[in-house]
Formats: sequence, C-alpha cells, structure tokens
Amino acid sequence: MQKVGKILVADDNQDLLKSLKRLLKFDFEEIDTTSEPNKIPSLIKNKDYDVILLDMNFNEGDNSGRDGFKWLRRIKEIDQSLVVILITAYGDIDIAVKAIQEGATNFITKPWEPQKLIVTIQNAIEISKSNKELTSLRRKNKYYEADRNLITNPIIGQSEVVRNLLKMIGKVAITDANVLILGENGTGKELIAKEIHKKSKRNSEVFLHVDLSTLNEGVFESELFGHKKGSFTDAKEDKIGKLEAASDGTLFLDEIGNLSINLQAKLLTSLQSKEFTPVGASKPQKYNARIICATNKNLKQMVQDQLFREDLYFRINTIEINSPALRERGEDIVLLVEYFLNKYSYKYNKQGLKMNEKALVSLKEYKWPGNIRELSHTLEKAVILNEDAIIKSEDLFGNQMQRFDIKPSTLDLETLERNAIEKAIADSKGNISKASKLLGISRTSLYSKITKHGL
Repeated sequence: MQKVGKILVADDNQDLLKSLKRLLKFDFEEIDTTSEPNKIPSLIKNKDYDVILLDMNFNEGDNSGRDGFKWLRRIKEIDQSLVVILITAYGDIDIAVKAIQEGATNFITKPWEPQKLIVTIQNAIEISKSNKELTSLRRKNKYYEADRNLITNPIIGQSEVVRNLLKMIGKVAITDANVLILGENGTGKELIAKEIHKKSKRNSEVFLHVDLSTLNEGVFESELFGHKKGSFTDAKEDKIGKLEAASDGTLFLDEIGNLSINLQAKLLTSLQSKEFTPVGASKPQKYNARIICATNKNLKQMVQDQLFREDLYFRINTIEINSPALRERGEDIVLLVEYFLNKYSYKYNKQGLKMNEKALVSLKEYKWPGNIRELSHTLEKAVILNEDAIIKSEDLFGNQMQRFDIKPSTLDLETLERNAIEKAIADSKGNISKASKLLGISRTSLYSKITKHGL
C-alpha cells in the first residue's frame, strides 16, 4: 500500500521525536521533526503538511499550555485549514479540550498506544484532505460563477472549412493535449477553445480566459500564479492565480505571441513542471489545468527572429488548429447574418427586422478585415440605428463602403488592415482606446499595427 501523509512533529523532547519518527515511518509518507517551535512557521511555509503534532509545553516545569496555545494560534494564522493534533500529558486534558475550542483537531496523551496513535493521525489526514478541497473550492468559486454566467456564441457555419474545423475539435477535445489556435483577430479563436472545453471530459469544470497582452512584467506572476498577503505593497490578502483556479478545468491563454522573452521563460518553467509558486510563497504547488493558447502572430517566424522561445513553441502546440478568416468561408455569411440579426433584434427589442437584398449582397461582397467580430459589430450597430424595420446597405456601412471599395487587383490583407485602422482612428478622433475597441483588438496590438503601417 502506498504511504500517504506528510507529518510535522514539534516537541522539545528529542527522545520522543526519535521514537515517533521510528513508529510513524512505516505508515506515512514523510515525517519531519523539530524541537524548536520558532522554526514551525518557516517549516509549514515550505512544505505542504497534512498534520502537525504539537506539544503543549516547550519549557521544562511549565504545564500551563501557554506555549501550545501560542504556536497553535500562529499556525492557524498562517493556514486556517491546517490540522493540528496536540501532544499532552494525562493531567493536561482540560487544557487540551480548551485548545480544541481554539482550532486544534484532536489530542493525544503521553504515553500513547501506538495503533491508536496511528489511527488518530490517519483520521486527521482525511480531515486535512477535506479541508484543502473545501478551501480550494471556496477560492475558486468566484471563477466558477463568472464562467457559468458567460454567454458564448456558437460556432456557426456549413462550409467545408468549418466542417473540417469541427471535426478537428472533436478529435482534440477527448484528449488532454496542449492546443495552439492560430488565426487573425476576430475569427473566433476563443470560441474554438470553449468548444474544445465543452466537448472534453473537463466540461463540468471551469473555463478561464487570460489575455496575456494585457499583463506586464509586474502583474504576470500575480495573475497566473497568485500571491500571498503582504508579498508586495498592494497585496492586501491572498490571491488565487489563474493556474490554480483552472485546475481540473481549462485555461485559455490568449495573445501568447505578445509575451516578452522573460515572461515566456517563466511560463515555460511552469508548463514543464506542472507547478507554480505564488508571489511571496516559497513552496511550489501542483496544478492540473489543460492549457489552450492562441495568437494572431506567426510564431514560427517569431522563433526564427528569436522573438519567441522555440522550446515554449513546441510545448504549447502538441496540436495546432487554424481559425479560418471569414473571407475563406464566404458561404457562411448568410447563416452568420441571420444569427446576429436575431440576436441583436432580441437584445434591443426590435423583433421583425428584415434585410433588403442589396444589403445582403453588400455583406457578401465585403472582405471583412475584422472577420466575424467586425460582422457582429456592424450588425449590432445597424440594429441599434434602424428606424424603419428594413436594414439597408447604408445602415450597415454608411460611407465605409467607399473607403473599402478596393479593386480586386489591389485587394490584400495588408491594405485592408491599414484602411481599417485609419477608419477606426478617424471615427474615434484619435482616441486609441476607442479605436482598439472598434477594431476588437487590444491597445498594445493597435500600437504595434500603427507602427507596422507607419500611421
């Protein structure tokens, strides 16, 4: 039988410590001992103990239990869920009962019967396990609630490219393989990640989304790994990181191509070891989240340009999925228009809206540099502004059609992207935050594209 349970014994009697270590080593995984109670805080911060055996009196001739109460309170301050069994003399039972009222789980009296002691510790380990599970569940609860309340658009389409995409998702979902989703902005990379999660064995657990482009050097570790109270100026309380919160579920790391080399190294270390260490803590914690990453960047080229670590690239893309651009699946336009028109008609209480034929043709002919996100935004705006129950081409685009009316001989993604950025900046009167929202990308990405196009 595999031995389980990490035990810390704190007592000033060296002979007792040696005796307990000899007795317990046959039934439990690990037994540490100390005769110096001031070492208890550092020991429990550096190792995840299941049970602590704590002497009530560390000074010879003192039977008041004062030391025991002091160190019991200190242990509970560090970790309220830790299970403490008190070691006491027979005559100190009243003190032990009082200590239980202050948070101890049980007590044992000297001398003890070996088998009874072992059973007491085994029961305490079960309590410890339950405490840890309950604590983890409480800390993760806010993430579960946010996930449950999140409304997700379905993957819509009947084109061959979408059918192949859904087939790939079905194959990948039943595994726990790391997935890298590549595609332009607005193509629905997050929808693909959620569909993988929904069809996986983890679908009853949480799905968490982290936009890595918004995390700078200062907050990356706190966001992903969590932090301990007091670890930095604004750390007013312990914070659970996304890796821990997503354990048993799925963690979606979006915009991974925006991570600096330094942060890539920290992420790689965690992915390789399946561990993380909260900021301000000294002992690592295991996690069991499935990792799905996404980016609109060419990671292979970034690897060649030494902008992205090759070892991280291979770590995150056991399976690579391409999210198709809307121009590659034009036959799905009608289905998507129908879906978004119904969605926004209901949202803004304008049921019965219709679209005339010219408007539908203009939607089909437009090349959608912003992909499905742009289509969704265009239809929502048209529904909001419509006054006569019929959506026309000018309701959809206004003067934008002239701006994007590029001859096929000059139609390329770079030109479309530049025009889209120029239009968004003009409509936002130079406000980069508003322009980035119109385009459906982060401020960081927009600044990068402005530099790229020399705008």
